[in-house]
Amino acid sequence: QVQLVESGGGLVQAGGSLRLSCAASGRAFLSFPMGWFRQAPGKEREFVARISWRGDSTYYADSAKDRFTISRDGAKNTAFLQMNSLKPEDTAVYFCAADRQLTAGTITSPSEYEYWGQGTQVTVSS
Repeated sequence: QVQLVESGGGLVQAGGSLRLSCAASGRAFLSFPMGWFRQAPGKEREFVARISWRGDSTYYADSAKDRFTISRDGAKNTAFLQMNSLKPEDTAVYFCAADRQLTAGTITSPSEYEYWGQGTQVTVSS
């Protein structure tokens, strides 16, 4: 069992930066690819970024490319999402998730991920 707890959200002006953290319990975290998703009011949960279990491969949604960076620290059992040049349309609840890789599904789909955190609110003002 893996438990995930996000932190680092808040209110920031457009153009600013935030760094989200996702603290995981359990050594199993080290073997799971991790993803970040976000959900704005009235919208579906959407993929933001993913990192391999080794941390040597990353994948981003077009909306996150060149602005966001996903990383992980195995020693700290923590994944991160560095968000720069934030825009009002980035406003959402951000979730981290762990993929047990039980199925060969679509890595950008929320259904591919078995473990989820409770989310952290990010609000970007114009």
